[in-house]
Amino acid sequence: MRHWRAAACIALTAATGAMPGQAAAPEPVAVQVPSLAAGQGATGLALSGWWYTAGAADPAPAVLLLHGCGGMLNKHGQPSAKMREYVALLHQRGWHVLALDSLSARGGTELCTQRIGTRKVTQAERRRDALGALQWLAAQPQVDARRLALLGWSNGGSTVLATTNLAHALVRGADVQPRFAAAFYPGCEAESQRGYRPVSDTLLLVGQLDDWTAAEPCQRLARDGPPRVTVLTYEGAYHGFDGSAPLRLRSDVPNGVHPGQGVHVGGQPAARAASQAALVQALQAAFAKP
Repeated sequence: MRHWRAAACIALTAATGAMPGQAAAPEPVAVQVPSLAAGQGATGLALSGWWYTAGAADPAPAVLLLHGCGGMLNKHGQPSAKMREYVALLHQRGWHVLALDSLSARGGTELCTQRIGTRKVTQAERRRDALGALQWLAAQPQVDARRLALLGWSNGGSTVLATTNLAHALVRGADVQPRFAAAFYPGCEAESQRGYRPVSDTLLLVGQLDDWTAAEPCQRLARDGPPRVTVLTYEGAYHGFDGSAPLRLRSDVPNGVHPGQGVHVGGQPAARAASQAALVQALQAAFAKP
């Protein structure tokens, strides 16, 4: 277990070049990605994906992006500004990127206002989505199937944990496994209670003041769990700290640390820069391994 306070990570920005907005996201190709089938002989649900190829001559690493409860798309039906920002951040390093939409094919647009336990798209479904997408990536000739990574935010960060936890038989039996996984402000309680045993090195990036998905369960998971989990805690940061929107109270969210009282969401510039730099550095280190 590695448990760091992250203020010092800001210096990594210069070392990695991980400042936001350096390059525009490339144009994607719309693809259909099958979720992992629920049973023998069944057909997996066809999900919408946005495929950004790196254009490398040799097979290159690929990163699978898993959106949060707000969904993948903006009001124009295109990947959100945040997704495009991360695509650019990763793509400029020569990595392929697949952004996966788990909601549209199921008739949904968001989960944030739905109470946990009544949500129309479950973590079990999203785990199948992610495992199916990993298989899809591994089958692409331009992808190095030995160098795949998961990256998720909030509900998608929880999916990262659900997809990498060897406590699940589906994960243990998966044909394709990621080399590395990272999750921004995930809900850690559920997989921690299941006895989280990661299939890969896993990086958790959490906000100290997060009152939606609290930092403490993730810190406890890293402290008491296997050594392959690293948690970075960003002081003074709330949920969504890696964004650029101002801090606001979302009273329409029924979940959180204080149910019924709303949750705070908003960017924090220092945490944003430091977390993106730490993410890039961790991915570079993971992909550099033989």
